[in-house]
Amino acid sequence: MAQPAKGPAKAPCSTPPVHIMDAVTSVHPVDEKLHPSRLVPAALQHIAAMYAGVVTPPLIIGQACGLDIGARTRLIAASLLIAGIATILQTIGVKGFVGNRLPFVNAASSAGIAPILAIAETNGQGHQLPAIYGAVMVAGAFCLALGPFFGRLLRFFPPLVTGVVITLIGVTLMPVPVGWAQGGDKTAADFGDMRYLALAGFTLAVILLIQRFGKGFVKQVALLFGLLVGTLAAIPFGMADFSGIKSAPVAALPTPFAFGAPEFQPAAILSLCIVMLVLMTESSAGMLALGEICDRRADARTITRGLRTDGLATLIGPVFGGFPTSAFAQNVGVVSLTRVRSRYVVAVAGGSLIILGAFPVLGAVVSLVPMPVLGGAGIVLFGSIAVSGIRTLSEAGLDDSSNIILVAVALGAGIIPLAAPTFYADFPAWAQTVLGSGISAGALVAVLLNLFFHHLGTRSRQPAPVLESS
Repeated sequence: MAQPAKGPAKAPCSTPPVHIMDAVTSVHPVDEKLHPSRLVPAALQHIAAMYAGVVTPPLIIGQACGLDIGARTRLIAASLLIAGIATILQTIGVKGFVGNRLPFVNAASSAGIAPILAIAETNGQGHQLPAIYGAVMVAGAFCLALGPFFGRLLRFFPPLVTGVVITLIGVTLMPVPVGWAQGGDKTAADFGDMRYLALAGFTLAVILLIQRFGKGFVKQVALLFGLLVGTLAAIPFGMADFSGIKSAPVAALPTPFAFGAPEFQPAAILSLCIVMLVLMTESSAGMLALGEICDRRADARTITRGLRTDGLATLIGPVFGGFPTSAFAQNVGVVSLTRVRSRYVVAVAGGSLIILGAFPVLGAVVSLVPMPVLGGAGIVLFGSIAVSGIRTLSEAGLDDSSNIILVAVALGAGIIPLAAPTFYADFPAWAQTVLGSGISAGALVAVLLNLFFHHLGTRSRQPAPVLESS
């Protein structure tokens, strides 16, 4: 049978099919560059979520070190500047070396406040910040050295250990906002005056009302609204100090070692290196969680680059007045809630923080918040940290009697300095610095008991997943 005649040969397609073009030209949501109409509001939301957390460490530490309002303003500006630089490094990064290239916010962590305050208490006036900054710089170098191998150590920091540490961070910091609510200055004749307590209670009530009745974005920034309303309420009663705004320069970059050359004290260094281990664990957990949220899983290399950013920011930050730098979990929550996964949104937020840090007068606006107002908000802030730890512990298998004993003893060791401040008075100075911080003491006990119950001479438990080192 004759074969049917073939038609003319089809010319090859000059362009790929539409579905192939879509696959080729599509951009992952993490790498999407949004239009300014979407990008700017999303960036402002990240700033609103993190701003109170960024300025809290310099406010607390500056107050504890007896700094005047001008010096506290410089600390706030430095923290904003370092947070902005670290966040841009983390989101944009240098491919293959630094930055996890995720919508990840880095800034001074509240986890370091308690041991830093312990260092301040064991040093005289003029040596407090130098001793703190020396320890912070070594902790940054420690993070850089350990970062590439940290994945192998994660099994020693399961939720059982990190939950204890996070809970203790919130619990041991609670006396700080209580002191603020009473006026902040324990030596003042009017410390504990009812007008201070009333202002703190009013601020707390505003935050609670916004949380109860607010919607969407307003509810997310309840803490900031509480600070604003509380400060406005304090002005008619002469409880807000505007002298810092008058004396603060409009624009200025932080001066290197403005608070003195760093001093390197072994006990202080050990204390902050322990804290750095906790911060590295939190950062790693944040990167893993954010990778899942963004559908771009964080592998060992990603975590190594992210921790390298933490280490660099922590090492260099003290030169300008910064403190230990780590992930901000609240911003991971913002990404999860809004589903805006673009890292460029967070990069813009980081750039905005740099601008805020370069204009100290903006930091001075924050520093005029009265101590009682900070006290009312601090109860919510530090209480929520403790709740985060409790939530972590709820995932740690507390139906096991060994785990119950571990948590009980570690929490007890961490609460001793809070319940009996003079308990370690006769111990050597280095022991007082390490054990005098409930966070350091609790972390040490939790890690050692975790080794004792779950690693030494037993195979009764499945090992925790271990990240491969890059």
